[in-house]
Amino acid sequence: MTNKKEGLVIAHLGQGIAVECDGEIILCQPLRKLDTVTVGDKVLWSLVAPEQGRIEALLPRKSVLTRPSRNDKIRPVAANLDNVFVVFAVEPYCDFLLLDQYLAICENRDFAASLILNKTDLPLSESIEAELANYVSLGYALYRVCANDASSLNELKQALRGQVSIFTGQSGVGKSSLTNTLIPDKNLKTNTVSATTKHGRHTTTAATLYHLPEGGDLIDTPGVAIFGLADITTGQLAQGFREFLPFLVKCQFNDCSHHNDKGCAVRAAVESGEISTARYSRFLKLHEKM
Repeated sequence: MTNKKEGLVIAHLGQGIAVECDGEIILCQPLRKLDTVTVGDKVLWSLVAPEQGRIEALLPRKSVLTRPSRNDKIRPVAANLDNVFVVFAVEPYCDFLLLDQYLAICENRDFAASLILNKTDLPLSESIEAELANYVSLGYALYRVCANDASSLNELKQALRGQVSIFTGQSGVGKSSLTNTLIPDKNLKTNTVSATTKHGRHTTTAATLYHLPEGGDLIDTPGVAIFGLADITTGQLAQGFREFLPFLVKCQFNDCSHHNDKGCAVRAAVESGEISTARYSRFLKLHEKM
């Protein structure tokens, strides 16, 4: 009978899966019959040879973030997440359309979503401040940070404590510099994984989980299409805009597209100023994009 231990998947490597147990990292292969194991998964594993393990079972997940893959299949990207932080900045530019897309996906998948405005050393226009005020009024937490200024990260560090979180956002907004500031020994940790798993260069194809110095875990993932619109319907897109919810049930028709439909309560709420015109127009653009 094998002696099974509980471990945490911290990286997906070309030759196997890095599992952390009692402060040590071991390279494991999963049993073939198992579902795809991903970063953040809790697993039962056993030692099969010196420094080599086998994942015997996947423990129940409380959440899983997926992305479309080849042959219409869905692949998990990260498991047991508590929070998705959408990072954005005035440079390259505030892409509120992409931000709304991410938030709509989070709402549909029941992920708690928060916003991080990075590069706060750059000036903000009044129109951007108005947009930000709208998100805060909708109940989204907003953290204003500057990756180069450690003192600006205190509030964010508190929010990350005791949580498993992931950062997402368009390229160029400073996700990497932010992650490097939050995890000062990130390169050292990455090299430890490489050395332990005899993998030479640490080439992760998916994501890596890091323990934050102040507590909590951060899953660092490359820019994969995990917040695409491919697997949600028009109705779900509308439900992803939380300010639409009180009005959706009041539309005259069940299949209302909230565009030019007769008796649309959402459009009436936009006209009466109860829903932001900017958010509504971005909803229409995302609807078109689908």
